[in-house]
Amino acid sequence: MAEPTFNVLWLQSGGCGGCSMSLLCADTGDFAAQLRQLGIHLLWHPSLSLATGQGALQVFQDCLEGRTPLHALCIEGAVLRGPGGTGRFHLLAGTQQPMMDWVRRLSGVARHVVAVGSCAAYGGISAGGSNPTDACGLQYEGDQCGGLLGATWRDPQGLPVVNVAGCPTHPGWVLETLAALADGAQPFGAEQLDSLGRPRAYCDQLAHHGCARNEFYEYKASAEKPSDLGCLMEHMGCKGTQAHADCNIRLWNGEGSCARGGYACISCTEPGFEEPGHPFHQTPKVAGIPIGLPTDMHKAWFVALASLSKSATPGRVKRNATADHVVVAPMVRKTRLK
Repeated sequence: MAEPTFNVLWLQSGGCGGCSMSLLCADTGDFAAQLRQLGIHLLWHPSLSLATGQGALQVFQDCLEGRTPLHALCIEGAVLRGPGGTGRFHLLAGTQQPMMDWVRRLSGVARHVVAVGSCAAYGGISAGGSNPTDACGLQYEGDQCGGLLGATWRDPQGLPVVNVAGCPTHPGWVLETLAALADGAQPFGAEQLDSLGRPRAYCDQLAHHGCARNEFYEYKASAEKPSDLGCLMEHMGCKGTQAHADCNIRLWNGEGSCARGGYACISCTEPGFEEPGHPFHQTPKVAGIPIGLPTDMHKAWFVALASLSKSATPGRVKRNATADHVVVAPMVRKTRLK
C-alpha cells in the first residue's frame, strides 16, 4: 500500500456539490482506504473533513506559506466573479475574502490545479442564462480560453488546468486523474489532455460507444416516447454520438448510464451543454435531418446510411424500438458447431 504523500485540497465554489456526491459513489466499500491505496492524502474537503472554522483556514494558510506541500488543488463549482469583478457574491466563510482570491492564491502554490466538473471547467450550469453572478471556469468561459486564471496560466509542471468535465463527474474520472497526477514514476503530461483540457483517459471515447441501444441506432429504429427501447438520437435529443465520455463503457455504480436509464445523453462533458438552444428531450432538425450529427460524419453520408439502414430494419428491431419491453426476442436458430 502506497504511503499518502500526494496532498489534495478540495474547495467548493459556485455549484450544487453534485460532483462530491458522485465521488462518494466510487465503486468501493471504503472510500478513505481507496485514497490511501492511491497515495492520496485529502488535506481538506468542505463536506468530508472534520476541520471547520480556524482549523480549516489554518490548512489553507499552511499551504500558502509552504509548511504543507500542495500537490493538487481541486475546485468544484464555477468561480463567481460578480458583482462588478469584486467576487463578493461568494466569500469564504470567516474571512470576508472572495473565494476567487483564495483560488488564485492557492493556484499559485499548487503543483497541479484540477477543475472537477463542467462548472469548474467551463462555467456550466452556474454560468447559464444571463449569468448574473459572472460565473466562469478556472481557465475557460464556455469553449473560450480565459476564465479566472487566464489562457496562458500553467502549473509548475507546465500543465494547464486539468478539466475533469462532467455534470456530475464519474468518480472513476476523478480518482484516476488524481492517481495519474500522483504517479511520479509516469509523470502526467500535456499529451494526456485533449484540446479542451480534459483527460484523454475518458474523453477519447464517446458516450455512444458501448451504448445498450446501439442495435437500434444501427438500424435507425427510434424511440418515440421516453419509455421506448429504441435509439434516442432521432427524436429524443440524445447526443451520445457527440459527447466525449466513456459513460457506457465505464458504467456508473457498475451498472448504469443515462441512456440505460431511459434518458437522452445531454453531452454534459462539453462546454455550453447547459444551453443547447432547444429542450433537452427534443432533437432539432432541418428538413427532417437532425442538426447534431455523429462526430466526424458528413451529412450526406449520414442521410445515405440512415435511408439504407431503415430499409433493412428487421421487424423485431422495429417493433421493440417503440415498446417499453422486448416484444419480439431474437430468433433461435439451430446451429452446428464445426
